Amino acid sequence: MIKKELLDILACPQCKGMVELNAEGNGIVCRNCKLVYEIRDNIPIMLIDEAKPIKEENDKEDRQG
Repeated sequence: MIKKELLDILACPQCKGMVELNAEGNGIVCRNCKLVYEIRDNIPIMLIDEAKPIKEENDKEDRQG
């Protein structure tokens, strides 16, 4: 699990915006860029080339409430 102190200082490498932990706790999400950065062995992989797009189903759920 990523510590809150680390999460507070991390920023999206693409837009430099705020990031948050996803619901599963296995990725860091940038809502602005709609990207998820994977967490491997408790280390966030903050590489733009390895980021994955947020799934459309999650976007629809977020918009609906």
